[in-house]
Amino acid sequence: MRSWTVSRLARMLWILPLLAALAACGGGSGSPGKDSGGSGSGGAASGGSGGGETGSSSGDGGAKKPRVAFVYIGTPGDGGWTYEHDQGRKYMEETHGIEATVVENVPESADAERVIEELAQNHDIIFTTSFGYMDQTLAVAQRHPEVKFHHVSGYKTHDNMTNYFGKNYEASYLTGIAAGKMTKKNIIGYVGAFPIPEVIYNINAFKLGIKSVNPDAVVHVVWSNTWYDPTVERQAAISLLDLGADVLLAYQDSPATIQAAAERGALAGGNDSDMTRFAPEAYLTNPVWNWGPYYAKVVQDWIDGTWTNEPYVGSMRDGMVGLAPLGPGIPDDVKQLVEAAKETIMSGEFEVFRGPLYDQEGNLRVEEGRALTHAEVLEMNWFLKGIEGKIPQ
Repeated sequence: MRSWTVSRLARMLWILPLLAALAACGGGSGSPGKDSGGSGSGGAASGGSGGGETGSSSGDGGAKKPRVAFVYIGTPGDGGWTYEHDQGRKYMEETHGIEATVVENVPESADAERVIEELAQNHDIIFTTSFGYMDQTLAVAQRHPEVKFHHVSGYKTHDNMTNYFGKNYEASYLTGIAAGKMTKKNIIGYVGAFPIPEVIYNINAFKLGIKSVNPDAVVHVVWSNTWYDPTVERQAAISLLDLGADVLLAYQDSPATIQAAAERGALAGGNDSDMTRFAPEAYLTNPVWNWGPYYAKVVQDWIDGTWTNEPYVGSMRDGMVGLAPLGPGIPDDVKQLVEAAKETIMSGEFEVFRGPLYDQEGNLRVEEGRALTHAEVLEMNWFLKGIEGKIPQ
């Protein structure tokens, strides 16, 4: 969910289960979610197709194929959020033999509406990949009922507009298990992006994973108020390392936290994609996204005439959300523990936010035996007991 004051495809073993799941259902309920940082003025980066009637020739005498466009807040070079969306685009293109238009570095402002409006003149499907594009996407959708709009992580819909996101907190819980087993000081740091529900519930899920294997460990949170600013994020990470943290996690798209940890002999994970390549010796793991099968399904639905505006919420079970491979320095027994927990999540036996859950002040927030609904998770604005750090109001 990028903006409330504001990769590589996941491994192939995740793709087939998601394709099967997406083919069998239209998805879940809508969700506010997240998107990635970046700034600058928008400009077409690749692909695209011209005007004319709806759809373009398939080239093989078959059904028409849609003209598809993507709007990115950053660039694929961010190594995280936009990188993974771009990998999903490539998967969709390879699956359907089409070339999409891409516009990068589109700020979450009036410029976004202008860019989306221009794309709506000669495209059939438009994916807007930042939470901050929600209102602009809706405005354009209302003016172009013939175009299908897909907005990531938002909650507004229209007859020709829907939203999509996933339960990345499931993977945050698993990351917490690894962190809880690997810390020697019981001091774990988290570089939060912005104090919005999406980041808050992922920090809480991380803490619950830690607690399941190491109830003595404390999580210290600092806020960078960035999505992609390596300099600021590095300083935030260093402040946690100075506090004594020997394991860090970050919710931004840069590898700055992992690289800072590597310099100090600590472990760290990032966000959105497998970031092993940035500092293999210091890598823990982190949640990752796999958008490709969803994008491919949307295109196929358009071709088949079965498109609907039903919002989609993915999960680890259908493969939209995944966990990056644990780093080379993580022992096999820890990997096995994480894998066992992953199996309980994928089987549906385990729900991350099941009570009893107490907040920082010791107030009971979720009663024993009750699990938060997904809608309740998306409104989370409080930290669990055992987390040090405040949520700015």
